[in-house]
Amino acid sequence: MKIIKNLLGKLLIILLLMTGAFAYYVSLPITPPTMPFDFSLLPGSSLKSVAHQMKQAGVLEDDQVFVLLGRSMGLAGQIKPGNYQLTKATSLYELLRMVNKGRVAQSDLTIIEGWTFKDFRQAINAAPKLQHDSQLLSDAEIMQRIGAKEVNPEGLFFPDTYIFPTGSSDLALIKRAYHTMQRRLQEAWQARDKDLPLSTPYEALILASIVEKETGQKKDRNTIAAVFINRLRKGMMLQTDPTVIYGMGDKYDGNIRKRDLLKDTEYNTYTRHGLTPTPIALPGKESLYAALHPSQSDALYFVSRGDGSSQFSSTLNDHNKAVQHYQLHR
Repeated sequence: MKIIKNLLGKLLIILLLMTGAFAYYVSLPITPPTMPFDFSLLPGSSLKSVAHQMKQAGVLEDDQVFVLLGRSMGLAGQIKPGNYQLTKATSLYELLRMVNKGRVAQSDLTIIEGWTFKDFRQAINAAPKLQHDSQLLSDAEIMQRIGAKEVNPEGLFFPDTYIFPTGSSDLALIKRAYHTMQRRLQEAWQARDKDLPLSTPYEALILASIVEKETGQKKDRNTIAAVFINRLRKGMMLQTDPTVIYGMGDKYDGNIRKRDLLKDTEYNTYTRHGLTPTPIALPGKESLYAALHPSQSDALYFVSRGDGSSQFSSTLNDHNKAVQHYQLHR
């Protein structure tokens, strides 16, 4: 009996030593070949397959110890697929927790106020950390894929910086930007000023896009919106160059001429009354707010002072004087 007790005691000591050695080993930092170090785990992989993938990628030297650790912690079926990135030396235990929690590598893309949808698509296609599922799709096909009810995509994506898992589909990011704009637009519409000459949130989006393109300095934004609101109320043409430029498309070479202002297109607000049929750019939150909360002003005209700011006038006579002063003399 005494021999058995001694044997069990020795076995317990050996077990404790082995456990301690194992705990020490899995806590040692693993240094990848390069920093940062990227690796991917495939969907539907078993713990053994995940360990093998990481060994092939150069993350692990001994995949069997990783499998043993995962099984001992009861995490064999709880590994998340995706793209991961190591930015520092990481222990086996930390590595297991990373892939168990799905702490995948994150990237970001910034969408700029005033971009057209064409600009947006170019930025998406140039983003190296996205999977380019939309690259060969038409604009209409993209709208269908993200579940949008609109066919024309212009103006329907909210400018912001979006963080996404590295390697995720660009369609997922496009869909997020679309739904973000839908939410922001509805919130702005619900809080709008009373008695605006705008019938729908989409009309507000169109006006906000024009305000976005006309604004040189932030302090002028709400007064620029007031000019367009006042013109809509009076049945005057908006007469704004950015809409003409948008209608010119690729023909625009950086200069707008008198013949361009006279050539009728559905976006020429010098030849047609009312708003354009669609937005002309992606408006930011400030332009959305300005379109629905214009300044209390009777201004009907504005002209650039040449420094990014605008000179506002309530009469054509005053406006002509301002043009003479700020534009013709300059």
